[in-house]
Amino acid sequence: MEWDFSGLEQKIIGCRRCPRLVEWREKVAREKTRRFRNQEYWGRPVPAFGNPDAALVIIGLAPAAHGGNRTGRIFTGDRSGDWLYESLYRFDFSNQPTSTSIDDGLAVNNCLITAVLRCAPPDNKPLPEEINNCREYLQRELQLTSRKRIVVALGRIAFDAFLKTWRVLGEQPKHPKPEFCHGGEWELPGGFILIASYHPSQQNTQTGKLTRPMFHKIFRRARSILGG
Repeated sequence: MEWDFSGLEQKIIGCRRCPRLVEWREKVAREKTRRFRNQEYWGRPVPAFGNPDAALVIIGLAPAAHGGNRTGRIFTGDRSGDWLYESLYRFDFSNQPTSTSIDDGLAVNNCLITAVLRCAPPDNKPLPEEINNCREYLQRELQLTSRKRIVVALGRIAFDAFLKTWRVLGEQPKHPKPEFCHGGEWELPGGFILIASYHPSQQNTQTGKLTRPMFHKIFRRARSILGG
């Protein structure tokens, strides 16, 4: 069955392919955490956010247990999202620098944000079979985003998942094969560009592995390529 983008995202929201992830996301949604104990959690797979006709596609790892799994929007209500949306705002890819809830008025400009996994994994560590189960969704999204010019992969897992998905779609990167490194940039068949970044996880940002200037550089480059 062929899906349009909206139909695909609805199918994602109803997905129950991975028993471990279903159990975890629903357990977190029931038990919550103290600071959000009065909020109703989303507790389902989190769809992509933004414009399917966007020129910039951003691929993250997965919703955070008390971020996207709580709010229902990717990179919303967690520290990684604080870094991402501040950078998008700085380079005119969003209308505001913060993302706290699904009804906070945030809109993105010429940008689509998605992820390798749509459910929060325990300890942020998905199993290989869970990544494989979810890859079809990323593949279909990439097929439906026909105007993409830049893909930004946040972290090695997103980088590797994108390249595997791209090969499934019948495209092969030019040699040598891209190897993950922060700030790496590759022109891929079809005339668009892959850019790699460290993921803005607390593990990376609190240790200084990823700094604000390093992260800004990624989206400054994307804005430079797209113009404006």
